[in-house]
Amino acid sequence: MPQPPHNPANRLAVIETSMGTITCELFEKEAPISTQNFIKYAEAGFYEGLIFHRIIKGFMIQGGGMTPQGSQKKALAAPIKLEISPALQHWDGALCYARTMDPNSATSQFYICHGPQPGLDKNYAVFGQTIQGKDVVDQIARTPTNAADKPKTDVIIKSVKIVKQ
Repeated sequence: MPQPPHNPANRLAVIETSMGTITCELFEKEAPISTQNFIKYAEAGFYEGLIFHRIIKGFMIQGGGMTPQGSQKKALAAPIKLEISPALQHWDGALCYARTMDPNSATSQFYICHGPQPGLDKNYAVFGQTIQGKDVVDQIARTPTNAADKPKTDVIIKSVKIVKQ
């Protein structure tokens, strides 16, 4: 299986959660629309206090849109166009955009793959890769959930900071 395209010029997203820190390299060259959208939300402080609201062990952890009270936070901007790069795949730890059935509906919600998910390739935008904190992704993925895949205990996103490598 090919490896994610590491580029030392890419910026990093440092996702501080209530269970630890996840650092993802952003693929700015391969996915410019998606990375710029994510950076805009991160730099606006949009993600602070939101939760990982959908967790499926062996599939993904999803967050970036819901409050601990269960309400959806209003998006900052219109949805973006689905951006698929042939160089990017749903590797274990891939950072990707969640969306509705409409392929061009991604706004703020993202997910991190827990295990490779090749069935999602060409259907969902991959724009980053976990490079540190995979143990935190694993720990979040093991969080007990209810029948709707919502964690029984909130996993809070404390902050998302964009930094240089």
